[in-house]
Order: sequence, then structure tokens, then C-alpha cells
Amino acid sequence: MKINLASVFVDDQDKALRFYTEVLGFVKKTEVPLGEHRWLTVVSPEESEGIELVLEPDEHPAVKPYTTALVNDGIPVTSFAVDDVHAEFERLRGLGVHFTQEPLELGPVITAVLDDTCGNLIQIAEYK
Repeated sequence: MKINLASVFVDDQDKALRFYTEVLGFVKKTEVPLGEHRWLTVVSPEESEGIELVLEPDEHPAVKPYTTALVNDGIPVTSFAVDDVHAEFERLRGLGVHFTQEPLELGPVITAVLDDTCGNLIQIAEYK
């Protein structure tokens, strides 16, 4: 058994697709119209057949209280691995990305937390 999909709830699929592809550097994998919304996934350009991230509409009534509580408490909804947190932090900050946590060394990992502009905090992590 292995993980093939992970989801993040987003307040706007078009805005999310732009952010996750143009800013974070993911690549659109799947886009299937489903009425008002789409089945929309992105993948790492380094692993086009790897785990897909679903940019899921946040319309279920439980989603907004859940994501709001996480953001208010500073808790990232997920984490993405990077080779160099400091370099990625500088690159993304140069693109105007807002960070709620600058790079921080926590034992065997360095993390930073960013706002994805779509209702979530996302952690980036470098494992030493």
C-alpha cells in the first residue's frame, strides 16, 4: 500500500492552480470538469508519476472552521520537502510569498511556514 493522493482545501481553484504552479513550481497533472468545480491535481516536476496533490474546493461546511482554526493556531495543513529551506525561503519571499514562520532549525529538520493565499498554511521542510 502507498499514498497516491493528498488534498488541500482551497477557496478558489483557479487562484490555487496559479499559486501552486507559477509560485511553488508544481505541474498540473489532472483537470476534469465536475459541474461548478474540477478534479484538479498537481505534481512535483521531479516526480510526474508521483503523489498527486488535489486542489479541493473548500465548500463542505466542516472545512472553513477546520482550516480557520489551523491558520489561527499557526498549524500547517501539510508539508513539502525541499533540498534547501533557506534558498527556497529567499526565492519564494522574492516572489511576494508571505511566511508566518521564517526558517527554523528543529533538530534534524529545518522548517518554514508559508501562506498559500488559498486558506492554508504550508510547511516546507529540509531533512538533514
